[in-house]
Amino acid sequence: MVEIYYMEDDESIGGIVRDYFAGKGYRVGLFRTLAETRSALEIRLPDIVLLDWNMPDGNGDRLCRWIRSRWEELPLIFLTVRDDASDIVSGFSEGADDYVVKPFELEVLHSRVTALLRRAKNVRSRYLSCGGITVDREKTAVSCRGEEVRLTPAEYQLLLYLLLNKGRTVTREQLLSQVWDSNGKFVNDNTLTVTMRRLRDKLHQPQNLKTVRSFGYRLEEET
Repeated sequence: MVEIYYMEDDESIGGIVRDYFAGKGYRVGLFRTLAETRSALEIRLPDIVLLDWNMPDGNGDRLCRWIRSRWEELPLIFLTVRDDASDIVSGFSEGADDYVVKPFELEVLHSRVTALLRRAKNVRSRYLSCGGITVDREKTAVSCRGEEVRLTPAEYQLLLYLLLNKGRTVTREQLLSQVWDSNGKFVNDNTLTVTMRRLRDKLHQPQNLKTVRSFGYRLEEET
């Protein structure tokens, strides 16, 4: 299911747009401030962001710059009233992909969203996220709640495999096989235990990284 993060401080407009896209099969997260949106992005990445130019706590270009400094390919559309449309041009220099002028027809916004998603690379194939943990597969970079985390190759591969299997329990045997044996390097079971402990420490003991006793591990979204 495609997920949209939508910034809108007008509750009535936000509800109409959210319900429209929900009826089209999208999952929509509705946020009323820049701060709320930023916090949500640090936990989990959507497929696309709809960013209102004027928000109670600032202009959307500030959040756009912050997004682009971390996720350069995350699709982003500005929404603006006509009087501010000329200012949106500067938004493209900050990394916005498109803009739509208010008031807009829902069908027009939907067509812009679907067109941008078709043009954009699959963000979720590059950026994997879960419960505040994000991996940029292209840069082999890891962050936790927006802060960079430096991992060893084994720790990175372990986290990557858990993210690729998010929500599913993976056995210790699977992890040993995928992380170590796939590289032709046999290790004993204790190596996994030690590596997992160090990974947890570096990620500040995430509550969503579960141990399934005598079986394996599971990484799941926060509830």
